Amino acid sequence: MSPDVDHTPKRRPTRAETKARTRRLLLDAAARTYARKGFAGASVEEIAEAAGFSIGAVYSNFGSKERLFVELLKERASEQVSRATRIVADAQAGDDPVPALGRLLANAADKDPDFAPLQAEFWLYAVRNPPLMETLAEELRGPRAELESLMGQAMEHIGAPAAVPADAVATIAMALFQGLLRQRRIDPASVPDELLGQAMQWLFAGIAASGTATGAQGPDSTDDPAATDAPEAADRPEENR
Repeated sequence: MSPDVDHTPKRRPTRAETKARTRRLLLDAAARTYARKGFAGASVEEIAEAAGFSIGAVYSNFGSKERLFVELLKERASEQVSRATRIVADAQAGDDPVPALGRLLANAADKDPDFAPLQAEFWLYAVRNPPLMETLAEELRGPRAELESLMGQAMEHIGAPAAVPADAVATIAMALFQGLLRQRRIDPASVPDELLGQAMQWLFAGIAASGTATGAQGPDSTDDPAATDAPEAADRPEENR
């Protein structure tokens, strides 16, 4: 017998590892099936068959076709935020992250062109199913919190006023990204690669300018027009005294 033969028994995967692999295969199969047939047209049976499992695997891991799609949305959102975070982190050496953020938008729109229409389709479906909309909002709070942290770092870098909340900026940034991504699918020429970066520059320029304008008023400034515009008593006409 050859001495090079490895007789070490292979380690059996743990229950958690098996479950994680099953979920991964189901998510990948769901992404392919949804892309091909749309959310409404895809069935649990088709998704399970594409992944090599019974429909029971879908229900035991996700509960429903809707929850499976929500999980897919959450995963994609987290991936996009993680890429943006790495871009900003890599730019700390002095590089401008704006062009790379623009390429991130282009890749998201062009590499996975079916996903934006699926998001729109599912949004319409969820609007008519309020409990599902609540579930969607809850599951997307994680990626949004990651984006909030990223926006907080960027705001600190530009010296944004403390009164500007990072969560509001994260909401605006997410809306910019999603809206530009959809517009690029409709009319690619209207959303060139660098437009997302430009939009973010304009957003932060506006935030920085608002801080400058607030500071220019000075600590003794007031918003009370009666206190600043009313004439002194000595200057008023005698009949008004």
